[in-house]
Amino acid sequence: MNSSLTLPSGTAAPSTRRILLIAGAVVIAATYLYLVLVQPAEIAGGAGTPAGLTTLLGFLGGGALLVAGILPGLNTQAVVLMPVGIALNISFGQLAGTLGLPIYLDALGTVLIGVLAGPAAGAATGVLSNAIWGLFNPFALPFAAGSAVIGLLAGLAARWGMFRRLYLVPVAGLLTGVVGGLLAAPVAAFMFGAAGTMGTNAIVAAFRAMGDTLLVAATKQGLTSDTIDKLIIFTVVALIVYALPRRTRNAFTFVRRHRVLLGASSGDSGSRDESAAERK
Repeated sequence: MNSSLTLPSGTAAPSTRRILLIAGAVVIAATYLYLVLVQPAEIAGGAGTPAGLTTLLGFLGGGALLVAGILPGLNTQAVVLMPVGIALNISFGQLAGTLGLPIYLDALGTVLIGVLAGPAAGAATGVLSNAIWGLFNPFALPFAAGSAVIGLLAGLAARWGMFRRLYLVPVAGLLTGVVGGLLAAPVAAFMFGAAGTMGTNAIVAAFRAMGDTLLVAATKQGLTSDTIDKLIIFTVVALIVYALPRRTRNAFTFVRRHRVLLGASSGDSGSRDESAAERK
């Protein structure tokens, strides 16, 4: 039984997926540049304005293209694991918002999936989390693209061995936080007036009191909150994955193939196990 969800076509499917991924990245980048360069004042009125609708469709449309390009290439193991990550994101994100924390905690599941199942699965988990969360919390919808990037970076950090060298885990979290903060700032500033939780609002208000514009204040708040948030999340995820039994950790193909964690089996062994499973 083949554990992959890859479409049966040998060459067309990968090419189609590649086009979808490139298109999604281009749409997201164009939307981000539109926000930063044009800085449409009417967008503060929300998604009902032309600028707000353009931004919402740009980020969600780009995210949807990414998911469409990613999902057919994921193995069953990753797809089965993703709902766990989505549930963690929404649960902890809601908790942080309810408590008014100056951090988000809404990427815990995204980073966990990225580390165990790879950057593609992490990116898809980020997008789907915000899309589902947005059904009852519209504030989450426009940040779907940024969540995809966080999942991607978490998976890349794992692939590059940063979770095998534990002193690099906080560094990976900080770098991911910088990227996440820069991506989220224009959305927060121009779609929501930089409004967030009680904690993040206080940080924005402090920077505004120092004379910063709304975008600058939102960017500084994002860099402050996101770097702390991702440092905590990456550290917690490292603790979680190393608390798992070694047999459980090595059950993940991505972990074996790239020797993501200390004590992970070699890639060759993982490939043999996967081939044997497929023959069965």
